[in-house]
Amino acid sequence: MFQNAHYAILTAMLAPAFFLTATASLLLSANNRLARVVDRLRALLRELEEGRDDDEQILRIERRIRIQRRRSNLILRGSQLLYGSISFFVGTSLTVAIDAFLDYRLGYMPTALAVLGVLTMFAASLSLSREAALAVAALNEEMDHAHERARAMLDKS
Repeated sequence: MFQNAHYAILTAMLAPAFFLTATASLLLSANNRLARVVDRLRALLRELEEGRDDDEQILRIERRIRIQRRRSNLILRGSQLLYGSISFFVGTSLTVAIDAFLDYRLGYMPTALAVLGVLTMFAASLSLSREAALAVAALNEEMDHAHERARAMLDKS
């Protein structure tokens, strides 16, 4: 009978382990996205430092910097939520194991931790989704501007 309890505990700990893996993948993706934002911010700051006399160009660069700043804040918020998810999923696994040894006296604690883990993962996904939308909008704006400049150059020649 005691042998079967170990299998039941290990089986109950599998779901949080799968969520941990998914959360870790999202966290890796968020860190990679943050690195790209940092690289883009550095490039924009270099452009700003070049000191172009075109006020319209300076305003455009400053607007792009603000968008990158918003992106980095969304990624930070998403990452913090994902770290919270990891904590809740680890807590779920631990309380499942502890609960079995305490003859199931912890009640709904393992379930509550699992729900909190899923909710924070959901909130992180919403934050990262918003960041991805900002990234695409910024890219579209830059492409539109580059297209306008190319057309203006063609019209001059």
